Amino acid sequence: MRIWSIHPKYLDAKGLVALWRETLLAKNVLEGKTKGYTNHPQLNRFKKLELPLDGIHHYLMEVHQEATRRNYNFNPDKFNSNFKLTTIDVTSGQVEYERIHLLNKLKVRDIQKYERFKNIISFDIHPMFNIIEGDIEEWEIIHP
Repeated sequence: MRIWSIHPKYLDAKGLVALWRETLLAKNVLEGKTKGYTNHPQLNRFKKLELPLDGIHHYLMEVHQEATRRNYNFNPDKFNSNFKLTTIDVTSGQVEYERIHLLNKLKVRDIQKYERFKNIISFDIHPMFNIIEGDIEEWEIIHP
């Protein structure tokens, strides 16, 4: 499960669909509707929120908006648009790790997107996140 801190506009088609699906799974976990993934490290940042479901609905809304910009047909009934806006801190090291991780995926899956984004030094982040200084997050599973 990867719930990206970077903005979904950088994801290729496969990545955006996977993000939607995985975030819906995360929502089900937070709602107590599944026994799997309950201790997944990426969920910790949502679990720490005062209103974890508001956070995941906010996240899904932004992913849905990106999908709509691309003329994808993601079902808006899958999230509640009546939520309290939420912010989550994410470290600068985490954002940089995700930038490099995504570029490595794009190099294999979507060379055009890779070429378009490879020289961007700093990716925009998902609007619900706030960058703070720091290393890669403790919950990240490092891929060589």
